[in-house]
Amino acid sequence: MTPPPPIRTPLFTLMAVMVIANVGTRVSAIAIPWFVLSTTGSATMTGLVAAFELGPYVVAKALGGPITDRVGQRRISMITDTGSALVIGAIPLLHTLDQLPLPALLALVAVGGALRGPGDNGKHTAVPFVTELAHWPLERATGLFGAIERGSGLVAPGVAALMITVASPAGAVGVTAGCFAISALLVATGMPVRFESPRATAHAAGDESAATSGYLSQLAEGFRFLRGDKLLLMLTLMIMVTNLIDVAKTSVLLPVWAQRGDHGVTAMSALLTSMALGSVVSSVLASWLGPRLPRKLTYFASFLIAGPGPYIVLALDWPVSWLMITYVIAGLASGFLNPLLGAIFFERIPRPLLGRVGGLSDAIAWGGMPLGGIVAAALIAGLGLSPAFLVLGISYLIATIIPGLLSGDMFDRRPPQRGHNRTNDRTPQPTTEATTP
Repeated sequence: MTPPPPIRTPLFTLMAVMVIANVGTRVSAIAIPWFVLSTTGSATMTGLVAAFELGPYVVAKALGGPITDRVGQRRISMITDTGSALVIGAIPLLHTLDQLPLPALLALVAVGGALRGPGDNGKHTAVPFVTELAHWPLERATGLFGAIERGSGLVAPGVAALMITVASPAGAVGVTAGCFAISALLVATGMPVRFESPRATAHAAGDESAATSGYLSQLAEGFRFLRGDKLLLMLTLMIMVTNLIDVAKTSVLLPVWAQRGDHGVTAMSALLTSMALGSVVSSVLASWLGPRLPRKLTYFASFLIAGPGPYIVLALDWPVSWLMITYVIAGLASGFLNPLLGAIFFERIPRPLLGRVGGLSDAIAWGGMPLGGIVAAALIAGLGLSPAFLVLGISYLIATIIPGLLSGDMFDRRPPQRGHNRTNDRTPQPTTEATTP
């Protein structure tokens, strides 16, 4: 039987959507706190608004997976992006009308965060579908999407600063609402309609009860699958720990280092920019080399270079120029990780379960981030700045080594899991066959 010809428009559409949505989200993360700080002058209120956005985001991402699987990645993206455009757009509008008390602002950012959680999950879990339509290897697609994500983080601060300067903080928030509206329009016009029929897709993939099982049973099924897949569970917990450590460094340790060492915020920004630049370059490189690289060796080598290195050199208080070189090298190594990990997740999760398992794993991975600042502050108070860097660097190394040592041959490439046998939620046996989406 002749395979169908490749269809690449949905893949390129999703890439454009990811660029707009990622930049919009990151600009919003800067513009909204700046808007609150500039209008209230209160750091407490600014932190409160950030918490009201992040909390619902994580919870909605965890609980919204079954809804994504039920209504489809395309439709959930359109609904949530449209809702985000309306909710975020209401902030500058109500501010202009002088009708934005703090409770209303908190409610709007909470609803915005709750919408973004399932929306981000829908876009993320659409990647394997559009990749298969394009006849691309998973690593190639996840490499390019990783480059988009890291590149968005690189340009978003400058875009936010320009918007705030030119359009005012309220205007910058309005522009981010426009980004969500454009994203919804692109999804509606450029993504295949078949994503609106997930029950038919599930039926074809062997998940006969997808149309009849209830929300709670589907949510529990996602938990069971993640718990039963040893590799995915280990990787999810590892990412949770490393995210906590990264937040501890970025939100507390680096600012303290910059202040105490008289390096200034410019030096801190230079380090983060150096790492981001390296990550973007290697993410693009990984999209080309990824399908041919040995997975476990790439995992160990990349984490060994990208993980503990920046913490150790900061603990040794190297000159800023040497630190920047270290950060570029770490960034070059880190760019290979997201494509690798993304391909593993997409291969192992059956297509009918992508939304619920992907949402749960993302929520768990984000779960430790709110504790990062607290952990960093406790380490500085108890040990001092340099020992804190060393402790976190060693912890990073241990957290990343464990999944590699305990995974056996589970890193090997395998065909994507399109169906799902509900009578056996155990981890399927790994295979050494190459991925051929």
